[in-house]
Amino acid sequence: MNLEFNDKIWYWRGPAPWYFVTVPADQSRELKEISNLVTYGWGVIPVQVRIGHTEWQTSLFPKDGRYLVPIKASVRQAENLAEGDNVTIQLGVLL
Repeated sequence: MNLEFNDKIWYWRGPAPWYFVTVPADQSRELKEISNLVTYGWGVIPVQVRIGHTEWQTSLFPKDGRYLVPIKASVRQAENLAEGDNVTIQLGVLL
């Protein structure tokens, strides 16, 4: 499964702060439908992600019926991104 969407980067200030982009509701529902086939624990889904020229592997986190794409510091630096920036994300689910 391959998806593409656009949304803003947001910052979670929890005990382990991190930056995320939220997968839209419709695409989150599609991911949920296949999650049992690909998850390796507590609902996370392994994916290959691309923003601009930067590509990496990570896992989507389930949250409130949707999924979150974690955006690593190295990706933000390589693509000159900050909180609030709109990004286009291409992702492919890894089997």
